Amino acid sequence: MNYDQTLSRVETYFDKTALKTWERLTSTAPVSRIRQSVRDGRNQMRTKLISQLPKDLSGARVLDAGCGTGQLSEELALRGCQVVAADISPSLLNVARSRIPDHLHQNIEFIAGDMVSSELGKFDYVIAMDSLIYYRRNDLRALLLELSSRVSESVYFTLAPKTMLLMLMWYIGKLAPKGDRSPVMVPHSLKSIEREFNGKLELSDLGIINCGFYISHAIGCRK
Repeated sequence: MNYDQTLSRVETYFDKTALKTWERLTSTAPVSRIRQSVRDGRNQMRTKLISQLPKDLSGARVLDAGCGTGQLSEELALRGCQVVAADISPSLLNVARSRIPDHLHQNIEFIAGDMVSSELGKFDYVIAMDSLIYYRRNDLRALLLELSSRVSESVYFTLAPKTMLLMLMWYIGKLAPKGDRSPVMVPHSLKSIEREFNGKLELSDLGIINCGFYISHAIGCRK
């Protein structure tokens, strides 16, 4: 599956199929124990990623790539930066707009579309939390090279780590009928990604968050 096909599937899934589920998961509403572990894991990962940035971001421009319902965008805006909150799902962006406090709207620009579009401009930092996890290695390489070419400091992103469980889920997902599939996470190891860049980008291992049914690997990236 190529980049455009994956992007289309991600859009359909988050904009329609799983919209209500995702809206509830990223709120404070009660959820099942499984989904609570995913919520807790995402909260931990968001804290890990944003801790890599200065506490005072006044004057900075930051891309929240795949912003979803806007939790990370809100935290970034509280640090004083201008946030470009981009997501392929207009419906998730509507949820994000409704949740952001009024006094922070001036700090956040919501954009529906491809999170790596060159039309978004240049940034000081980019955070792509769990928004690159559906792409194969060649697409991931192109995405990170594109983002890194337009950032003055660093790109922080997450990957699905190459564990036995995630590899099993990936193979099962490939066997599902095409019409019934949600986007399938594509596991990667940090070493395989480093080999792919062959020194073109400097990658730093920020650690793995493993919380119940949530597991994700945080990585820093710069030229």
